[in-house]
Amino acid sequence: MAKVSHLPGRAEHQWNWQMSAACRGVGTEVFFHPEGERGPERTAREEAAKAVCATCPVRARCLEHALSVGEPYGVWGGLTEQERELALRTAAA
Repeated sequence: MAKVSHLPGRAEHQWNWQMSAACRGVGTEVFFHPEGERGPERTAREEAAKAVCATCPVRARCLEHALSVGEPYGVWGGLTEQERELALRTAAA
């Protein structure tokens, strides 16, 4: 049996912001590309995801999370994978 006293405390404060996210209830297919997606289809999907992010009250917190943990996939906080990578490189310079 696990020793409950050795378990970390409650951690919902680390993710509770997600409860207010504009993307709740929107399918993940809007934010994460299917294998092989390219060109206009990818651009359209990313723009649709960014439109949701633009209305989000926790957009900054979402982006902060994605940058801090190095989210490798999807649109987070209004930025694509490539845009987040560029932001991290720029910040490190």
